[in-house]
Amino acid sequence: MRGSPTPVERKLWYEFLQHLPLRVRRQCPLEGYIADFYIEHRLIIEVDGKSHFTEEAQTYDAHRTAILESLGLRAVRFTNDEVTHRFASVCGQIRAILLLSEQAPLPRRSLPAGWGAVP
Repeated sequence: MRGSPTPVERKLWYEFLQHLPLRVRRQCPLEGYIADFYIEHRLIIEVDGKSHFTEEAQTYDAHRTAILESLGLRAVRFTNDEVTHRFASVCGQIRAILLLSEQAPLPRRSLPAGWGAVP
C-alpha cells in the first residue's frame, strides 16, 4: 500500500469520487490486493500509470482483475492520461456503470433520482 495517492488519483478523488452519494474507499485491501478505489456498488476503479504498460504488468493486472471479478466485483481501469485529459469522460463512464449496477440484484443503497444526469 502506498503512503499517499498519486496526483491523478487525488484529482479523481477530490473532484469526483468523494462527491458520490455512495461510500468510496481509497487504497482498499481486497483479497490480498490493494484497489485504488472501491465503491460500495462492488466496483473497483484503478488508475494506471506508466508502470502498468509493460507486458509483465499487464499480465499481472489481468490475473488480478480475473480474481476480483470471480468474487462478483467489477474492475474498471483508466490510464493517468485518460483521467488527466478526458476527465469528464472518465466521470461519465463511472456514472454510467454505477447507474447500470442499480439494476443488478446486489444489496446497496439506491442512487438518488436524477443523479446520473450529465451536468
